[in-house]
Amino acid sequence: MHLKSLAVIIISGFSLSLVSAQDLSTRTRNCGTFIAPEEIAAAEERFQDQRVPVASASNRNASTTLDVFFHIIAANKTIEGGWVPDEQITAQMNVFNQDYANTGISWNHVNTSRIISPEWFAKLGPNTTEETLLKTNFRKGSASTLNVFTVGFEGGSGQGLLGYSTFPFDYQAKPNLDGVVILYSTLPGGSEAPYNAGRTLTHEAGHWVGLYHTFQGGCTGVGDSVDDTPAEASPAFGCPTGRDTCAGGELDPVHNFMDYTDDVCMTGFTPGQVQRLQAQLRTYRGVIFN
Repeated sequence: MHLKSLAVIIISGFSLSLVSAQDLSTRTRNCGTFIAPEEIAAAEERFQDQRVPVASASNRNASTTLDVFFHIIAANKTIEGGWVPDEQITAQMNVFNQDYANTGISWNHVNTSRIISPEWFAKLGPNTTEETLLKTNFRKGSASTLNVFTVGFEGGSGQGLLGYSTFPFDYQAKPNLDGVVILYSTLPGGSEAPYNAGRTLTHEAGHWVGLYHTFQGGCTGVGDSVDDTPAEASPAFGCPTGRDTCAGGELDPVHNFMDYTDDVCMTGFTPGQVQRLQAQLRTYRGVIFN
């Protein structure tokens, strides 16, 4: 469901120097969702203790619908300034639902808000004052509501990123900061080729539902805590089919949504990832799969 956008909100009060578009034209897939090994160990221990099991065998193919709110943060009312057209949001939701079709999740676009703020557009990033102010004032819904914020990532801790996200286990301690932040030009039809087919949201929402990067931990240890994603020493870029960076294992999962490859190279999640994300949503976001 796509409702009419809210009235435009204009936020001002800071002066800053913006990075030119030319300076940012060589981005690679760079995800700002970082979690240290010791944090993963603690999170996984809590997860095993708190994990909400599947209610019954008959529910293993169950599904759910989760609401999505878009918040378009723009420097001005131009596409180059982050003013994402409604058609691109619709196209993004189509890609989003296609990519999650085998996970049991359907995404329902509830509303779009538009906020003009050159400083938030340029400077918002992980662990910034701008992030705290924006999310505290504009985030909507409950633990199971996905809030998507689009920005420019032109400076500060977010410079050069394509996106970042919170994890489900973050919600209880920091509910106001929950959500996904992505580069506005990664939506379908945007200018950030080869990352302009909508897979940045798919990837970052993967973190929001509880998945790590496929290359998490490299070739040793528990990796991404999913058994059927082969170990991978480092992120893959482009589409290096046949890449094998960990001796004695399978080929790297370069087509997985949680790697760093080009949008056209990404094709899916594994059954193990689906099992994990459903368990994470049940445990930390109170999601019921029927």
